Amino acid sequence: MRHSIAMVSDFFHPNVGGVENHIYQLSQCVLQLGHKVIIITHSYEERVGLHFVSGMLRVYYLPLFVAYNQCILPTITGTLPMIRTILLNEEITIVHGHSSFSILAHETMFHAKTLGIRTVFTDHSLFGFADTSSIVTNKILELFLTDINFAICVSHTSKENTVLRANLDPKDVFVIPNAIDPSEFIPREENRGKRLLIVVMSRLVYRKGFVTNSCKIICLHFNYYAYRYLNLKHFDLGIDFLAEIIPAVCKRFDDVDFLIGGDGPKRLLIEETREQFRLHSRVTLLGSVPHEKVPHILNKGHIFLNTSLTEAFCMAIVEAACCGLQVVSTSVGGIPEVLPPDLIHLAEPRVESLLQALYDVIVKVKQKQVPTREEMHLRVAPLYTWPKVAKRTEKVYNAAAFRPKPQLSNRIHKFYRCGPVIGRICIVFILFNHFLCCLLNWCRPVKTKQQINGHLKQKKKSS
Repeated sequence: MRHSIAMVSDFFHPNVGGVENHIYQLSQCVLQLGHKVIIITHSYEERVGLHFVSGMLRVYYLPLFVAYNQCILPTITGTLPMIRTILLNEEITIVHGHSSFSILAHETMFHAKTLGIRTVFTDHSLFGFADTSSIVTNKILELFLTDINFAICVSHTSKENTVLRANLDPKDVFVIPNAIDPSEFIPREENRGKRLLIVVMSRLVYRKGFVTNSCKIICLHFNYYAYRYLNLKHFDLGIDFLAEIIPAVCKRFDDVDFLIGGDGPKRLLIEETREQFRLHSRVTLLGSVPHEKVPHILNKGHIFLNTSLTEAFCMAIVEAACCGLQVVSTSVGGIPEVLPPDLIHLAEPRVESLLQALYDVIVKVKQKQVPTREEMHLRVAPLYTWPKVAKRTEKVYNAAAFRPKPQLSNRIHKFYRCGPVIGRICIVFILFNHFLCCLLNWCRPVKTKQQINGHLKQKKKSS
């Protein structure tokens, strides 16, 4: 079965991130399976309109206003004219939205249902349940995902989290992990120095192991679900994990250094820690690192440290293990599912637990009581590859194709169950969207390629 798929998200290249790389790699592999794939995102600086990337992958950069954090301004129906033209011209059969944060993905899936197109959504993140922002975000997510055919999560923990947040049927949610290109992450001994090096590759923000004062209040009000699905059994308030770990490790081991790649609001804290303890020669801050340089940096190290407080699926630890590094990580979210137990050293999200795990691994590395880099690479490389992810995603597309086309009456019935107030407001938007679509069909009819070819054949016959 051949599909015409539109990957949609606010996050795509030239922006750098996990969602952006996931969309690009998945699109290339789905193209190789014989399907048609396009990508729809908003404009980035001078990149506007239709662009072609490698593998003849077409990307539509739409001239939409970016409101906050690379997301467009929510308009519900304002994007319909452009989205309708693209989906009908390209004869799209499945719209695949990515990321809970992406307004463009949600609005495009909403319009796709109006046009009778099936939809699939991939959730890349974990959310809490107790603070105000999470409650509002979860309710919005529930409204937008009420009408989708299937959802994809990157881990089983992420699936449980999404099912609870969006009130979805677990049977309609699939688990398909992220992947890497193993050929890029090959162990290279020549890059390593004589001193033992701990590598940290992460955005220096709160959820990657930095706790802010505003988060103390949220943590005090964490309910059962945040405790259960984010696995925060203990929470150290008022500290920053990495800032506490660095001086303790450097004090205990004279031959251990740190190499930190990534940028963010908490970089200043790490710089202050380095200044306070006079560790300029032992702690190197690289700032933002392009993805193509990540393998070279990882091959310099011996141990990879991850201090995230929440992760749906941590790609960084897979990349590090594929390069042969010993991985020390907090046991939160979907991280325990990612690697075999003997290839990762898990710790509770507390400084004491992380330090003890680091001390044990440092001693083992020095005594050469760990698997060789080549052995780790051979075990990790086949676990997560993009061709496998593409084939599993193709099965989801096939299942969505067999679902009946969305009908207006069914959509109204689904949204009516979302609540007596918000449900009826959504029904008004659905009816208005259908009316606007009918108006556009009358004012600006879009001819598909089949209609154009049929029209040309008729002209040839008449001539």
